[in-house]
Amino acid sequence: MMRNRREELNVTVPSLFRCPISMDVMKSPVSLCTGVTYDRSSIQTWLSQGHNTCPATMQILPSTDFTPNLTLRRLINVWLQHQPANSPSAATTPSSSPAVSKSEVLEIVKNINGENRLSSLVKIAEFVKYSDENRRFFVNSCGAIANVVGVLVDCDVVEICESVIAVLDLVVLENGVKEQFNKEVLRSDRDFLSKFLLILRNGKLSSRIQTARILEFIALDADSQRKIVEDQGLLYELHVFTRKETNRFAVEAGLSALIAVSTIRPARKELVRLGIVQTVGKILSGSDSARAVVERSLKLLETVATCTEGRAAIGKGEECLTAIVTRLMKSSRAATEHGVTVLWSVCCLARDTAAREVIGRVNGLTKVLLVMQSDCSTGARQMCGELVKALRVVNNNNSKNYSKSCLASYDTKTTHIMPY
Repeated sequence: MMRNRREELNVTVPSLFRCPISMDVMKSPVSLCTGVTYDRSSIQTWLSQGHNTCPATMQILPSTDFTPNLTLRRLINVWLQHQPANSPSAATTPSSSPAVSKSEVLEIVKNINGENRLSSLVKIAEFVKYSDENRRFFVNSCGAIANVVGVLVDCDVVEICESVIAVLDLVVLENGVKEQFNKEVLRSDRDFLSKFLLILRNGKLSSRIQTARILEFIALDADSQRKIVEDQGLLYELHVFTRKETNRFAVEAGLSALIAVSTIRPARKELVRLGIVQTVGKILSGSDSARAVVERSLKLLETVATCTEGRAAIGKGEECLTAIVTRLMKSSRAATEHGVTVLWSVCCLARDTAAREVIGRVNGLTKVLLVMQSDCSTGARQMCGELVKALRVVNNNNSKNYSKSCLASYDTKTTHIMPY
């Protein structure tokens, strides 16, 4: 009888239910592209610290997106409901409710501008981290987003500003939050953007990454983008952040924010003036650039190339042009098509003869022909065709008389070009 009682209490937690990072039973299981599932709060902390690998397999992550594992979540909940209340496993598993209740978090939000703002924000962050249900409850609570954002109005303490950004970063992907945030931050006369500038200059790395992500999400239209550009120093700091950081996730976040903002012409012109073409050229020239970074780099160049100043700067950037040609067919299809668009903009739209020479010297014509034979879009194939015509001849002795065909020697040595 004693033996049966002891066996009843000795309930073990299925290994599938434990987060590989914290080793606790998962509250909100999410799966990475590697197929490994983690507790949401654990993997978010891991990624925000600058890691670019799957903790369990140590594979380099081509994407940091994760998907809620709803089936596993249901299994864990069913298992927890059937555990004896006094079993050792039940005692070591997370409680069925967060440390702060829904009613308590509403009271905290209501009085968030009191003396204990930092501790209040920490409690809110813990609450929204706990589950998808808590995040939905928080964002749908009347005035919750507005009150949290409002902390930034009169606050110049970096730690408090970082805590606000941390909360917003946890909920920004919920339905309607980007629109609420955009309205609160950019549609009023209150000074919020200077606090983003404060974090980009003085915050810790994880907070600066979160700030760049938030700026990307709130740049929803021309008005918001213009306000970000007009804020003195903000575009400059985003560019510096992207240029100086070596952390893959920091560079990715910075590029994404710059892409979102550069939809308007004033932003593109200012980025060209700041030296974005040289910055992206160095990023693309790096040997360890992740696929997501390459895609965003080429997408940003494609955006910049839609203005005259951008095309001129790219045409003068030999390192940048060389890196674009090198990256064709070596990353994703999207990256390749962004690269083709940039080359077409410079060589065909701007008719930059100096850029054609650079591209010809690094075997750009061959690369373009390879792209034409790949599974590219109709638009990309058409641009490749126009590029082939533009690159068929190179400038002899810096004259305007183009006579030497780039294809002459190439066609005599190769009867067919295979993409692999």
